[in-house]
Amino acid sequence: MSEHYIEFRGVSKAFDDHQVLDDVSFFVDRGETCVIMGRSGVGKSVTLKHIMGFLKPDEGRVIVAGEDITDWSEEQLAEIRRKVTMVFQSGALFDSLTVAENIAFPLENRPDLAPDQIEARVRELEEMLEVIEFADKLPAELSTGTKRAVAIARALAQDPEAILFDEPTTMVDPLMAAHTGDLILKLKEKFRKTSVVVTHDTHLAKKLADRVVFLHEGRVAFFGPWAEFESTSDPFLRNFRLLDELIPALDVTA
Repeated sequence: MSEHYIEFRGVSKAFDDHQVLDDVSFFVDRGETCVIMGRSGVGKSVTLKHIMGFLKPDEGRVIVAGEDITDWSEEQLAEIRRKVTMVFQSGALFDSLTVAENIAFPLENRPDLAPDQIEARVRELEEMLEVIEFADKLPAELSTGTKRAVAIARALAQDPEAILFDEPTTMVDPLMAAHTGDLILKLKEKFRKTSVVVTHDTHLAKKLADRVVFLHEGRVAFFGPWAEFESTSDPFLRNFRLLDELIPALDVTA
């Protein structure tokens, strides 16, 4: 058991000879938004997969929903995955289902919900995520940003305790990135669910983060509040932040 909702205690993970995570420790309290940052390939998405139980650490312990899940079976992890859901970078929508059907999917086998209750919940989420005009469209007809919004709606449908976001603003233009960030911020302010957001986008991080985990070469180079990250004197962290802040501005003027 842990007083924190999510906690990594000295977690290490290697694939063949490549050390991806090296003695990583951090925590996320209930209702907080933790942003995980760092360059590509430093283990950000691997961290999310440990939280979901898709990967197990070589060393260390992983705590989720206050419980040590490190050695849990797939059957036990199914309970955690009802409490914690993940919005994948691709959206991972079902191609043959409409937007409304994708959002309804997690609710279909709920014996406590009548069809009209499911329909009302789906409509509520469509309005909240601003995708109601796309309700009858298939994923192939949607932009990347809209697919992400639908994926977030589907994640919220089962009313999880925590949501993990994997690079929610990557591969979209700056305006859509800002819009997606605004949607996630609205969810944070309205529901105060525990969230972990993997991103390289400092604009999004500043908007959302209660705490920041910055990974560098598999280790935690920084863990703390955004204000401390923004004021750090570490030259590598400062350069990362300042360079990333320039990129959207350059994209807009290009």
